[in-house]
Amino acid sequence: MLPFFFTRLKYNSGNWDTDQRMPSNLLNSLVEYTTIPIDEKEKIVELSSIEIFKSPFCYLSGHKLVEFSTQERSNFKTYVQNGGFVFVDDCNHDIDGLFAKSFEAEIAKTFGAEALQKIPNNHRIYRSFFEFEDGPPATSFELNGWGDDLVHDYLKAVIVNDRIGVLYSNKDYGCEWDYDFRNKRFLKEDNTKFGVNIVVYALT
Repeated sequence: MLPFFFTRLKYNSGNWDTDQRMPSNLLNSLVEYTTIPIDEKEKIVELSSIEIFKSPFCYLSGHKLVEFSTQERSNFKTYVQNGGFVFVDDCNHDIDGLFAKSFEAEIAKTFGAEALQKIPNNHRIYRSFFEFEDGPPATSFELNGWGDDLVHDYLKAVIVNDRIGVLYSNKDYGCEWDYDFRNKRFLKEDNTKFGVNIVVYALT
């Protein structure tokens, strides 16, 4: 089995390089909790590059405008329709923010106006490894009243052939998990566990 590697998608608009410690933190959790072989170095891949098609799992995030080029849009669509998995996280944790509005417009343009749908909180991604009976765990950013002051009790997704192809969050998991993994011991509960579920779902 080839080692799992974390791929961050670099796109030309907006700011793609957020929450820089998150990947190593999540990779540490995969080592800690699973038997998945891990490549410990994050890969940064241009969305417009064919390198995206070598990645089983991709991550895309930002605060600002998302406006894909023709090549980026084509690669994104082809990758997802051919079984790829993209976890997209809105660092604004705000459904009316610039990232949310522009990314959702991109998804509508790429997959159709109705493609992005709420997933039920009993979806198998919430039990692919750890059990999350209430759906997506809340983040401290939501609970502190930043962004739109909402605690989003759902995630959205683009479903392809009965599987999630794009998992979309307004909860700002990237910033929630953006800390040195050695500091996890100070937490009452490891808040990266849902990230493990996302990767395990993407790989199975």
